[in-house]
Amino acid sequence: MAAVDSFQLLYGEISRSCNPYIETLALVGALYAARRAVILLGGCCKLVRVHFLPRLIPSKKLTQRFGDWAVVYGAAEPVAKAYVEELARHGVSIIFVSQDLASVRDTAATLSQSYGVETLVVPADFSLNQAAGNPIKEAMKGKDIGFLVNCVESGASPQSLMEIPEQSLLDLVNRNVAVATLMTRLVLPGMLERSRGAVVNISSGACARPLPGRVTLTAATGYMDHFSRALHLEYSGNGIFVQSLTPFQIASSKRQPFSSTPSSRPGLFVPKPEVYARHAVSTLGVSNRTTGYWPHTLQYGLMTLIPEWIWVLGSRMLVGSELTSPHERLHPETVTGVM
Repeated sequence: MAAVDSFQLLYGEISRSCNPYIETLALVGALYAARRAVILLGGCCKLVRVHFLPRLIPSKKLTQRFGDWAVVYGAAEPVAKAYVEELARHGVSIIFVSQDLASVRDTAATLSQSYGVETLVVPADFSLNQAAGNPIKEAMKGKDIGFLVNCVESGASPQSLMEIPEQSLLDLVNRNVAVATLMTRLVLPGMLERSRGAVVNISSGACARPLPGRVTLTAATGYMDHFSRALHLEYSGNGIFVQSLTPFQIASSKRQPFSSTPSSRPGLFVPKPEVYARHAVSTLGVSNRTTGYWPHTLQYGLMTLIPEWIWVLGSRMLVGSELTSPHERLHPETVTGVM
């Protein structure tokens, strides 16, 4: 009994001495919870403002807000192709810039027949340095260029940096970084002269976190994301709206950055390209940095909450199963036993 009384007495003394600290910790916990609640509420309001209100409240036509023509680079990608079709549906005429004319000619003809817009296909060999810009400048003369759309190539199956041939690596960086930057440099002067226009750089949610086997994709999308943000900061005061679009998985026959399968079934978090494009175009002039599709925004928010070390560990376990070791990739004869 004496031991029990002694324990209760000791506990009471400790409680009294720690009471100010407990109250302080409770206050800190309440402030932290309130801060997180305000952040969550702000995120929900932003989600509604960016992804739902523009689709519910009618606004000015895209051609009135930005211009009559769009210059597009990278339209061979399914996302960019659907985005361009959505612009055409809004009455925007298209100038396709491509090194592979066969990949965009059919698209140009289809858009012209389906939506009654004008289309042009401009060949551009960017290996010729500055000379590649001459036919693009010629095609833009006398036209109200309101849009520039650049799309990063997602690439094929996951590859380590050592697997990519040197020339292929140079070509990849040139197409995804140098050419997109040059295209912006070519189109921007006309937009500044008219004090209106929109530059849309479509990259990938891969810029949010590193991915095994996706070094070049992560780097290219990271560049395009930061390039877009810096460009918007520099020219938004001149009437130019610059948007960084970072979609996640899109239903397509092509392999996606966050999928190990060749194709994906459409669903809420894996929209068809045309569904994604319809949502993304509605965010033009509303948000300069967005996934373009509200379920992808939820994915992005959850991804950024995960500590990077946990993300890296999990991605190695998930993606690593489809990648062999560097020794096996560089020296296949050691696996097969055939010299």
